[in-house]
Amino acid sequence: MKCPFCGYTESKVIDSRPAEDGEKIRRRRECLKCEKRFTTYEIIETTPLMVIKKDKSREAFDRNKLLSGLLRACEKRPVAMNTLEQVVDDIQIALQNSLEKEVPSQRIGELAMEKLKGVDEVAYVRFASVYRQFKDINSFMAELKLILESKAN
Repeated sequence: MKCPFCGYTESKVIDSRPAEDGEKIRRRRECLKCEKRFTTYEIIETTPLMVIKKDKSREAFDRNKLLSGLLRACEKRPVAMNTLEQVVDDIQIALQNSLEKEVPSQRIGELAMEKLKGVDEVAYVRFASVYRQFKDINSFMAELKLILESKAN
């Protein structure tokens, strides 16, 4: 943080507390060169994550939309709601940590399938059948063979 008095870039934090609205953090700092004190405010940067769909249109990432897709895949399966919420949290964190502002929907689908494979294989196949748009029984069987081969290894 640059000192507003002397321009030195090193300072130490003396006090830190939430600001009045709870959305910011107020920090009292002391310049390590001139020893004058100043206040800074930190806010969380909330850049919306945009999803690039197959038709090249863009929309804001919606965790509820992802969760509903996972719920449909897990219908009548022994998968707890907490588990699905954790899967969505993990996917959202992975997307935000990638530092990309725009993510193709295919990436989200691949992450969801990767997570579902470890949670419930039937739900994984259901999700994959919709996501990959299996055209016939052969493409469906090919996916099942991949699962069986990965279990054998």
